[in-house]
Amino acid sequence: MRKKIYGLLESARDGDWYDILMLVAILVSVVPLMFVEEYPVFRVIEIVTVSIFIVDYILRWITADYRLQKGGWSFVIYPFTAWAVIDLLSILPALSLINRGFKILRITRLLRILRLFKLIRYSDKIEVLGKVIRKEKGVLLTVLGIAVFYVFVTALIMFNVEPHVNPVTGATTFATFFDALYWATVTLTTVGYGDMIPATDIGRFVSMLSSLFGVAIIALPSGVITASYLEELRNLKKNKKDE
Repeated sequence: MRKKIYGLLESARDGDWYDILMLVAILVSVVPLMFVEEYPVFRVIEIVTVSIFIVDYILRWITADYRLQKGGWSFVIYPFTAWAVIDLLSILPALSLINRGFKILRITRLLRILRLFKLIRYSDKIEVLGKVIRKEKGVLLTVLGIAVFYVFVTALIMFNVEPHVNPVTGATTFATFFDALYWATVTLTTVGYGDMIPATDIGRFVSMLSSLFGVAIIALPSGVITASYLEELRNLKKNKKDE
C-alpha cells in the first residue's frame, strides 16, 4: 500500500489527478492573500486546503523510506529536508502556531508547481537549466560574492559621506546603515527607485559608479548561464539523435 502511495505522489503521468489536486489547492489557498478584507468563504478555503496539505505531508512522511532510501532513518531525516520544511511552514500559520504574518510563506508551496513541468514536453529544459546552474555555480558564487562586497563597501561610503539630512529638501536620507544598504542594492541592480538620493558630489559620483558596475554584474552571470544553457541544449539534441 505504501509503495502505491509513493507511486501516486511521485507519478508523472499525463493528467495525473493528484498533481492537479495539489495545484488547485495551492492556487486557491493563496486567494485570501490577495484581499485585505476577511470573508467567511476564506475560512472554508483555509480549512479545506490546509487539510489537503496536512494529508499530503503525512503521506510523504510515511513513504519517506522509498524517497530517501535510508531505511528507518528516512522517517527521522525527512522532516528536516527542504521540501518537508516548506510543507510544514505552509501548514503552521493556519494552525495559529506562528505569527499570522507568516501566512505569506504558503506562497512557497507554489514551488511544487515545478512537478507539473514533468507533464509537458519542455520538462527536460528545466532539468537542463538546473544542470547549468550546478555546472556554473563556481562562477555564479564568485559574482555573487563580488556583488555583496561592492554593495557593502558602497553602502559604507554613502553612509559616511552623506549628511543624513538633505540640506536642500530637509528630508532624511541614509538615516541608518540599512538605508544605505538598501540604496546600494537597488542601485547596483540598476533599478534605482529614486526614493533615496545622495545630496553630495561624492555621493553622486559613487552612485554613477555603482550604476555602471551594476550593469556589468548583471550581464556577467546572464552571459555565462546563456552560453552554458545553449551548450547543454545542443548536447541534449545530440543525445536524442544518437538514441
